[in-house]
Amino acid sequence: MNDLARMARCLELGRLGEGRTAPNPMVGAVVVRDGEVVGEGWHERAGAPHAEIVALDAARDRARGATLYVNLEPCCHWGRTPPCVDAILRAGVARVVAGMVDPNPLVNGRGIAALEAGGVTVEVGVLEEACRALNAGFLLAITAGRPRIVLKAATTLDGRIATESGESRWITGEEARRHGHRMRDLHDAVLVGSGTVLADDPRLDCRIPGGRDPVPVVLDTHLGVPATARVFQRGRGTLVYATRLPAASDHPATVVRVPEGPSGVDLGSVLHDLVERGVHTVLVEGGGRVHRSFLEARLADRVLLYLAPKILAGGPSWVAGPGVDDLASAWGLKVAGVERLGSDLLIDLER
Repeated sequence: MNDLARMARCLELGRLGEGRTAPNPMVGAVVVRDGEVVGEGWHERAGAPHAEIVALDAARDRARGATLYVNLEPCCHWGRTPPCVDAILRAGVARVVAGMVDPNPLVNGRGIAALEAGGVTVEVGVLEEACRALNAGFLLAITAGRPRIVLKAATTLDGRIATESGESRWITGEEARRHGHRMRDLHDAVLVGSGTVLADDPRLDCRIPGGRDPVPVVLDTHLGVPATARVFQRGRGTLVYATRLPAASDHPATVVRVPEGPSGVDLGSVLHDLVERGVHTVLVEGGGRVHRSFLEARLADRVLLYLAPKILAGGPSWVAGPGVDDLASAWGLKVAGVERLGSDLLIDLER
């Protein structure tokens, strides 16, 4: 029971870095000696000390003979920072409890082997399912070469995202919109199609106290979005994916040429490039054609529906295009949770 509680604390600590650690995973660490917590830490951002180092620095001499809990196998290679395994051995830790093996080919059991060779007792697999869930984006990036994709939409009860005349502000109330900005804060990138930019001219930033802006991503197959769009504000680092490059070199965003796909740009190429740029989680905010393209490609890992108690009986849907022919062809999802946000509901769905 103590191991479970300590690992649960590691997960709490690790989540404090959500949206800030990519391309690294979220990691928390706890040092316990004689039943007392003597050090804690988490990885705050890429390039900062890893969780194990922060916890060991807090424990100081009390780390000798202690147990170190960490939700992911300690690293054994040089990156921006030195190997955590070396610091653990120097500190004299007697036992390491890791939530899961790190699938990164540079680690993948080597950290565990190095600790055991140094005389440390190692146990792996405590709360492993929860540890994997915490770093779902990191794991997909390592094993599948793509980020974790979360579709997000604010809709009426009949699935509409705007009136027939195009009015969309605001479908949901203030609390739901604030929650949506929190989701931007927790994701590495936010993605929309060119139609959404042309219709709404969004900034795609995070407007909550203490929040940080995700990388704005625009799917603009034929480069039809004007350079004056707000998403191209200076310093935003906006990425545009298109099937051709601009004629001039003064485009306000970084334009990446990718092959053409069934409904625009090839999504697989887009996602591969995003992972290469260190993006592990992407919040897809539409519009309807973009949502459909991710669903059709079976790339939507999670769906967040902010549901307003309104009926428009017309207007664009959050999933565009023709309906499926039969129920067996429907995209199936599982309800992971339902939360009330003011007068609205948030329905959290997973594949």
